[in-house]
Amino acid sequence: MKALVVYSSKTGNTRRLAEAIHEGIPGARTLAAVEEAPPPEDFDWLAVGFWLRAGKPDPDAAAYLRRLGAQRLFLFATHGAEADSAHVREALAHARELAPRATLVGSFACPGEVNPKHLEIARHMKGDVAAWRTGAEEAAGRPNAADIHALQEALARALAD
Repeated sequence: MKALVVYSSKTGNTRRLAEAIHEGIPGARTLAAVEEAPPPEDFDWLAVGFWLRAGKPDPDAAAYLRRLGAQRLFLFATHGAEADSAHVREALAHARELAPRATLVGSFACPGEVNPKHLEIARHMKGDVAAWRTGAEEAAGRPNAADIHALQEALARALAD
């Protein structure tokens, strides 16, 4: 298996998950930020990670996902929403749709600490942002050791597939 771990990260949360995935993959593997990622067709197993923007994978990760072919795919994400919210499930489903030829072998998402400037702006917003803001305020200090452990378990299941 020739594996590639690609991530997009603004605050370091998703990069931290990418590093844990990279360490957990046996054999030949490469870790790259999405801006420097090699062509996906050179790999047969990919893990692609992203942060959420407007309930979808960020634009850079979305563009990379669209390039995938028939490889095995593990999706991972960090977000400011509540852990198992519809917001997160819909974002992962959207990511999956961006790579229709890939075989999804697993996914993982966890809260990640939100940039304090963005959190302050959200505190003054009304409407649908209220649920996101609650999750974002509770995401301080994440991903944490328990999140990394849960990620490692999800990765082990994906690799066994």
